[in-house]
Amino acid sequence: MNIRMFYRSTLAAISLLAGAALVQAEEPEICAPFMDSTVDESLLETMLSAAQQGHLYRIERSSSRVGFCVDSKLQRIEGTFRDFHGGMALDSGNAADGQTLVLIRTASLDTDAILVRNLIKGEQFFDVEHYPEVLFVSHGFHWTGNDTAVLSGDLTLRGITRPVSFSVKLTALDGKPVGTAQKILVKATTTIDRAEFGMTGLSALVNSQVQLCMSVEAQRYSG
Repeated sequence: MNIRMFYRSTLAAISLLAGAALVQAEEPEICAPFMDSTVDESLLETMLSAAQQGHLYRIERSSSRVGFCVDSKLQRIEGTFRDFHGGMALDSGNAADGQTLVLIRTASLDTDAILVRNLIKGEQFFDVEHYPEVLFVSHGFHWTGNDTAVLSGDLTLRGITRPVSFSVKLTALDGKPVGTAQKILVKATTTIDRAEFGMTGLSALVNSQVQLCMSVEAQRYSG
């Protein structure tokens, strides 16, 4: 082998190794926020598989909103979380269709009033110091129409896990059918009883029923 061929072979080998290393580095990043959570490894593998096959939609935080609202005797309280991550595997006809993971950092909670914000972040409600995350892991997805579905799963809040079901509406933002679109809008709502998650403070003033709502834009992942 002459010197020129040797250099070409060496450069080709280096390129292949670099490409393989890049893939290995990117794949864990897809599910990195969930690595330290109580998410079953098989679910993470499902999401990674969906990413490899082009069926994973990742939440775009900059154009999405995740929050809640609850009525009190003084006013309606609305809160928004600024830091959240997640995605949905949409592969019609596949067992992974609708598989969803969402993780919310509770310390990122924001409200219009500072006093209300500090109260909700405190021990009587989210207790962000001891419970820094809210986690939703789906285990069922049922289409109820062309663009509507029921998404059921487990919500973990303040270390307590309860089953919940979200009413979901999915809209393709590029005119293509949901599942083949490059970007989709997902609107999901459900109502929980805060006492079931250990939030029993100020029960005489604040309603026990809390509406959780998400309006998120999700982009099809292309590694």
